[in-house]
Formats: sequence, C-alpha cells, structure tokens
Amino acid sequence: MLKEFRDFAMKGNVVDLAVGVIIGAAFGSIVGSLVGDIIMPLIGAITGLITGGGGLDFSNYFTGLSKAVNATNLADAKKQGAVLAWGSFLTLTLNFIIVAFVLFLVIRVMNKFKRKEEAAPPAPPKPTREEELLTEIRDLLKKG
Repeated sequence: MLKEFRDFAMKGNVVDLAVGVIIGAAFGSIVGSLVGDIIMPLIGAITGLITGGGGLDFSNYFTGLSKAVNATNLADAKKQGAVLAWGSFLTLTLNFIIVAFVLFLVIRVMNKFKRKEEAAPPAPPKPTREEELLTEIRDLLKKG
C-alpha cells in the first residue's frame, strides 16, 4: 500500500498539479497586492478628485437592515444589528474583475509567444525511396 501511494504521489500529473497550485497561490498574492495596494488606491484617488472628497472606500459602504443600526462604519454597524454590506461585495467584485483582466493579459501574452514558436512550419518530410522511384517512372512515361 505504501508503494502504491508513493507511485501515485510521484506521478507526473500530481507533481505538475502541486507545482501549479503553489505558483497559483504566489501569483494570487501578487495580483492581490496589485489590486489592494496599487489599483484600488488609484481608483479611490480618482474618485476623490471627481467628487472633491478624500476618495471612495467601497468596503465601508453598507445599509442597515434594522432601526438599531446607526453606526458610521461597517464594523460598528455589524455589532449593532443586521447590515447589508454591499460595499464589501462591490470591492470583491471589482477585485475579481481586475484579477480576471490581469490573467487575461498574461494568457494573451503567453499565447502570442506560443504562436511565434508555432509560426515556423516544419520542413516537409523527405520523400521515401519508393516515392522517388515512382516519380522517376512518371517522368520517364511523360517523356514517352
């Protein structure tokens, strides 16, 4: 049983999957930082310029679902009662769209490199000896 498990764990597909998951997690961290540390602050700054305020922080937008909720931030509002945290949903949706777009760009670049590699057609195969003989016979018959 131990040998079977070792054989299973060392199969190429399992190792490839493990490498893919690890690289995916690292890439997810990079994209998460891109979104959270670069893109969302830029969006906040742009919306702040447009609205004349200090920028938007979507994650703190909510609607209280009971009259007991009168807090101004989401954490306090959740302590007071039921809230519809639509700002968090909006932030996560924007994050997803940005991550999907970044992945699209990465895959697009990878596909361009693949197409360049595939663009060079392989040389046609050399005719076999039989084909060469048949070509000679055809040419002799044409001559008459």
